[in-house]
Amino acid sequence: MSAAGNPRVERVERVEAAGPVPAAVGESPVWRAAEQALYWVDIPAQKIVRLRLESGERSEWLLPEKVACIAFDRRGNVLAGCETGLFAVTLSDASAPLATQAEPVKVSGRKLAAPVFPFGDMRFNDGRCDRQGRFWAGTMVQDMAAANPAGALYRLDADGVLSAPVVDGLITQNGLGWSPDGSTMYLSDSHPLRRQIWAFDYDVETGEPRNRRVFADLNHYVGRPDGAAVDADGCYWICANDAGALLRFTPQGKLDRQINVPAIKPAMCAFGGRDLDTLFVTSIRPAAGASEHDGHLFAVRPGVSGLPEPEFAGDL
Repeated sequence: MSAAGNPRVERVERVEAAGPVPAAVGESPVWRAAEQALYWVDIPAQKIVRLRLESGERSEWLLPEKVACIAFDRRGNVLAGCETGLFAVTLSDASAPLATQAEPVKVSGRKLAAPVFPFGDMRFNDGRCDRQGRFWAGTMVQDMAAANPAGALYRLDADGVLSAPVVDGLITQNGLGWSPDGSTMYLSDSHPLRRQIWAFDYDVETGEPRNRRVFADLNHYVGRPDGAAVDADGCYWICANDAGALLRFTPQGKLDRQINVPAIKPAMCAFGGRDLDTLFVTSIRPAAGASEHDGHLFAVRPGVSGLPEPEFAGDL
């Protein structure tokens, strides 16, 4: 195990099978063990992408609006957080790899729920299921320069009921994750004016987070806290956007690992692979000054395994 001041870089590889065209905003990687495939999104391109690791087959689906986060139900249907709400999406039409497709398969979705957005130009951002299969996702004003704290965190239960805002006052919601036993919930605000990660005591029976406290203040470290993953040891991995790094914090909030990645804006990470021992990292391509690696997908072997990604408990 390396110290926080000794970044590890030797285990990072760019996943060439993910394609030569970089994503504008690569987000929400999700490993689907039933398919041995990694899914992720490109938000402004309105795409969901799938890569079957063993065969290298890659498929794309085009949605009618921006898609920022995804989860699966037990039947393989997608729960997608988009611009205007949460949608149920079926991707079964794309059975052929992208190499044999003329273009991405166009799909639409059935709207499940939507909050009342307090401002225009808002959308969902980071989202995933808790250990019990409730789907959580937050909203944000798309113009980050406005630094508008109109964002909020919502919960969708298995019956399709969307909660009122559970956490409000967020500028750029991110960093959702749960401890292995589900009793701790993590949440971040990645806006440059915030750079905070919080922990909550989480009631696994009711889905209510309580006792919010600062878990890690990234103003004292590097980057902005974007998307996250929790490993089998209960440690919290956060993408340090603008710093080209992954940071791992122990359950006590101590930084014990830093791994540099070739992209300056890593966006979200997820454990996958047959043994859940690979940490996949999506990234964002800056509007100016981008390198050859920015916007691509990376794979890291950090020497620790992850946990299976929970599925949505309801039927979509």
